[in-house]
Amino acid sequence: MTGERLRRPPLPAPAPGRLSRVRLTATLAGTPLLRLAVARYAVPPGEPDRTACARCGTPLGLDRPWPALGPAARCGGCRARVGAPPGTVELAALAALAVLVAVPGAPVERAALAWWLCFAVPLVAIDVAVHRLPDRLTWPAAAGVLALYGVVAATSAGAAPWLRAALAGAGLALAFAATTLLLGRRGFGLGDAKLALGVGALLGWHGWPVLVLGLLVTFTLSALTSLALLLARRVRWSSHLPFGPFLVLGTVAALLLAR
Repeated sequence: MTGERLRRPPLPAPAPGRLSRVRLTATLAGTPLLRLAVARYAVPPGEPDRTACARCGTPLGLDRPWPALGPAARCGGCRARVGAPPGTVELAALAALAVLVAVPGAPVERAALAWWLCFAVPLVAIDVAVHRLPDRLTWPAAAGVLALYGVVAATSAGAAPWLRAALAGAGLALAFAATTLLLGRRGFGLGDAKLALGVGALLGWHGWPVLVLGLLVTFTLSALTSLALLLARRVRWSSHLPFGPFLVLGTVAALLLAR
């Protein structure tokens, strides 16, 4: 053994099946928190956050998540529905996990996407329910994306992609906000502008073509859905559809198409 150093063998990589089970378990374990966000913030503008069942007053919280914050979405006291429809948040969370697995990237880049998806799921549910995108979710979503991309920029990627992401996010948010100031109710809401900050940063990090693709898919989905609802006489020309879900779907589609 003279002059030789014993080397410890490398740890074996986790089996793909075990890693998938861990991801699936972690995703489903986090859905009560997503449901709590929907139940708390899916209230009309100007009303206080919901902290209890609207019918019987049973408190809502992670200390007693079942069954109100589970897939059944039913109050444990009166069995009234709480928050998003049964099963929808869980299905959305599983779809978000599939997106996270499908989109390539360095670990911190994937962490930025995971962070944004954790906020995107409740934001979509809230916007569909009450046409509202609360600041308590849109601001942290954007800030986390920019912060995590900042870590990647500082350690490996350099400043250029981070500056592009910041510029794309700020530019898209300002453009959306300008429509609110100029067009009023016919423009985008300020909640859409704040959501666009994180969306622009997320897509801008991957390049200007990805940002353009995301916007193209977003507006195409919005236009086709509006046309279908008009033809089915489910809405009128003066109706206002929530734009947040289309922005989230367009972002996800662009990331998947740009792989």
